Amino acid sequence: MKKVERINIIMRYINNRSHFTISEIMQEFSISRSTAIRDIREVEAMGMPLVAEVGRDGGYFVMHNSVLPDIHFTDNEVKALFIAFMATRNQQLPFLTSRQSLAEKLLGLISENQQDDLVLLNQILLFEGTNPNNPDLLDLSDLPHPMLEKLIQLLLLDRCLLITINEEKIIKSYSIYLLHLYREKGFWLIEGFDVKEEKKQIFHVDNLVDVKLYPTNNRLSKKKIIEKLSKQEEVINFILELGPKAIAQFKKYHPLKVSISYTNPYQATAILKTFININNPEELTEMTNWLLFLGEDINVKKMPVEVLEGLQTRLSLFCP
Repeated sequence: MKKVERINIIMRYINNRSHFTISEIMQEFSISRSTAIRDIREVEAMGMPLVAEVGRDGGYFVMHNSVLPDIHFTDNEVKALFIAFMATRNQQLPFLTSRQSLAEKLLGLISENQQDDLVLLNQILLFEGTNPNNPDLLDLSDLPHPMLEKLIQLLLLDRCLLITINEEKIIKSYSIYLLHLYREKGFWLIEGFDVKEEKKQIFHVDNLVDVKLYPTNNRLSKKKIIEKLSKQEEVINFILELGPKAIAQFKKYHPLKVSISYTNPYQATAILKTFININNPEELTEMTNWLLFLGEDINVKKMPVEVLEGLQTRLSLFCP
C-alpha cells in the first residue's frame, strides 16, 4: 500500500474511534512502530486534532467537535470513480434519481484540468446499454421498480421481512429472511428463506406489491435459519472443465449461483461444480442455453441426463 493511500485510510480509521494506540495502528496496517509514529505525526500536520496520553502504548484520542480535513483525490482515483459512475448508467439501479446531484458534487471536488479529462472520457467511452446517440439519456424504462428503494431501506434495518407478491394476478404474502438481493438478466431478484415452508425461494422485485418488517415474535434466529439451509445443501451433479476460451465466455455471463475455481497459476484452466435442479424446466432450459454459449472449449466430467437430452434437442434443430 502506498504511503499517501495509507495515510488517508489511517485518518478515516482514527476519526471513527474515540481512542487508539500506536500498537493498534501497527497491527491494523502491518507497519513498524517508527512508521506508525511518523504516519500519526503526518496526520496531525494535516490538521487532525489529536491529543496524546501518557502510557506504555502511547495512547491518543481525537478532540471532540473536530472536523476532518478536505479529502483530495488523485487523478486515477477521480477517473476510477467517474468510470464506475458511467458504467452504471441505464442499469435500473436504486437511488438513480440522485445521479445528477452526485455528479455535480464530484465535479465540485476536483480541479478544472480533471474536469476536462472527465468531459473527454464521457464523450469517448460507451458502455453496454448506453444509447450512443444520447449517452446521457434517462428514460422512464431505465428507472428501477418503485418498491426497490423501500426494500433496501428496510433490509438495512432488518432482514426479516413480510413481502406481498402479485403472482399472475394472485396476491400472496411470504415471511422471509432475505439472503441476497441481486440483479440478473435485467431483473432484480430476492433470494430469501421462506419461514413457513422452511426453504429457499426466489421472488421477482417487479412482482412486489408491498414490503414491511416481519413481527419480532415467533421469528427464527439467523443461526437457526443457517442451520436449516446447511441441512438442505444441494448435491453437486454438474462438473465442467473450462479452457481459456470458455473462461472468457464465463466472464461475460454466468448464472449467479455458478462459480469457477482456477486450476493453474495463469488462470488458463478452471473447474466448475454446481447443482442443477432437473425438476425445474426453466433452470434446465437456462443451463442448456448457457452451455451452448460457453462453446466447445469445455470438458464435461459430470452432467444430468436431462441436460444432455436438452442439448441434443437444441442441436438437432440446427443439424436435422
